[in-house]
Amino acid sequence: MGSKTALFEKHNEAGARIVDFGGWDMPLHYGSQKQEHHAVRQNAGAFDVSHMTIIDLFGEGVRAFLQYLVANDVAKLRDYGKALYTAMLNAGGGVIDDLIIYYISDTNYRLVVNAATRDKDLAWIREQAVFFDVGVSERAELAMIAVQGPNARQLAADSIAAEYRDAALALKPFYSLQAGGVFIARTGYTGEDGWELCMPAADAPEFWDQLLSSGVTPCGLGARDTLRLEAAMNLYGTDMDESISPLEAGLAWTIGWEPAERDFIGRGALEKLRSSPNRRQFVGLLLEDRGVLRNHQKVVVEGIGEGEITSGGFSPSIGKSIALARVPAGDYDRAMVEVRGKMLNVRIVKTPFVCNGKIRIDIEGEAL
Repeated sequence: MGSKTALFEKHNEAGARIVDFGGWDMPLHYGSQKQEHHAVRQNAGAFDVSHMTIIDLFGEGVRAFLQYLVANDVAKLRDYGKALYTAMLNAGGGVIDDLIIYYISDTNYRLVVNAATRDKDLAWIREQAVFFDVGVSERAELAMIAVQGPNARQLAADSIAAEYRDAALALKPFYSLQAGGVFIARTGYTGEDGWELCMPAADAPEFWDQLLSSGVTPCGLGARDTLRLEAAMNLYGTDMDESISPLEAGLAWTIGWEPAERDFIGRGALEKLRSSPNRRQFVGLLLEDRGVLRNHQKVVVEGIGEGEITSGGFSPSIGKSIALARVPAGDYDRAMVEVRGKMLNVRIVKTPFVCNGKIRIDIEGEAL
């Protein structure tokens, strides 16, 4: 048996199918993964994400520490509650983990990192922190619920203390605030609007019940994965890991190259790869033949070389199979994927595939 979140009994009561995920017993779905997916695209869904690791950093040296620790430029965080997506890299430029950083004050930042990488992330952060005046505190007593969808914030607002509702609803994307005992961030992992909410674990079951009574659909990891794939959001350990640079994982935009004198971990390796003409590209694929694209299937680009699907599956919103893939450098718009011994046609498309409830690719037309 794995670790259990504060909402584990709620999932059992609802008849969820429980699976192991990064050492945690988590709901895969509550009966229909497809219905949960559509609920998020069309209305609102709630996800138990309490398995994620919340870390608070504090001290006079915390900003300097983060400028060294992560690839993005933490100096962009000037306003209370502002959030920043970035990656921690090793010396070779590989991704140790991707994470979100929230600015609380000049001496206090909050990090949310992945569940499966908890131990190595904490060890790495504490190892680097010894050179700075920084305290590292894991907030294991907190639970986390994501509410996502076009109606998510409005439906979830009733669960927020009345004196904080207006401020919570007025939050801009990638901003956060402390609303009494609930930390609210307008962030997510589905390509839809919504909130991610941290609260004491003891308060999570009642909060969950309130969300569901307001018309929010409980959703499991299955829908979370199809939603994030449609939104072309990377999954750590699948689309990237310690052997993959953000430059080859579609995350070049998360690197803060300026100021040039900022020497963050992995910068030297990134600069070498940045100028390489052989740097692989990270693309979206749309299957044109019958079949389903899956992780690790071979991508063949005639006359150029081979690549690999990193994340693939059937898109409930599009009604076709889609994938994210790492492929050879070059200017081309079509390729082939080997599926059960057959070569199937795929088209290179811009991502995201789906965002804010709308299909963003030309399904039938030419490559975008």
